[in-house]
Amino acid sequence: MILIKPLARLGITPNMLTGIGLLLSVFTAIVIARGYLVIGGCLVLLAGIFDMFDGAMARVRQSATTFGAFLDSTIDRYSESIILLGMLLYAYWHPNLQDPLWPFQNEQMWMITFIYLSVVGSLMVSYTKARAEGLGIECKVGILARPERVILLALGLLTNTGIWALALLAVFSNVTAVERMIAVRHTIRQDSHARTHTEQPASNISGSYPTGTQGANSEREQDVRSIPSTVPPFGGGSQQD
Repeated sequence: MILIKPLARLGITPNMLTGIGLLLSVFTAIVIARGYLVIGGCLVLLAGIFDMFDGAMARVRQSATTFGAFLDSTIDRYSESIILLGMLLYAYWHPNLQDPLWPFQNEQMWMITFIYLSVVGSLMVSYTKARAEGLGIECKVGILARPERVILLALGLLTNTGIWALALLAVFSNVTAVERMIAVRHTIRQDSHARTHTEQPASNISGSYPTGTQGANSEREQDVRSIPSTVPPFGGGSQQD
């Protein structure tokens, strides 16, 4: 807040900060690709902190909007993918990489594989949450959300153990996506079970009414229970964070 309020008085908007954060991620990727890994690690942390500024700015200026939240989440996906692209270019331009602590040969191929899996895992962590919220289900579980991914990658760069950080990102980002799928399935089952128990007494009571009344009540009950089946992306958008 100490930095945000002066920026707000200068007329800086949340969307402007989102754009600056994207440019910072591009610069970070270039630094990493050129082989300046320690500086790149510092910039990854700076970019991660900067990602929080747009939300804080929106709260300070009381200008939070639905599109702003959508834009922020979308740009975050681009920013993370761009930084990993910097790692990919670094691996491509250094075919003789061999970390003394890495037990396998052909480290370059391992790094490229881990980077690909990290990008997929990152996007799936975000998508599973957005898709669940589009269905009206809150989904915040998982061990490797965006803040943890930023810290893990930055530590790997700062300590020159980037391949280990990428390996952890590749595995646990996808584990997080699977965790969210399981959590959504569990929530849906619980809701279905609760609705079944809630509706059971109503069906028993309806049997005690005369035939004509029962038919009318059944029609009304059917109307009340009908739930629109159109869900995103077929009938609306979903919001990520």
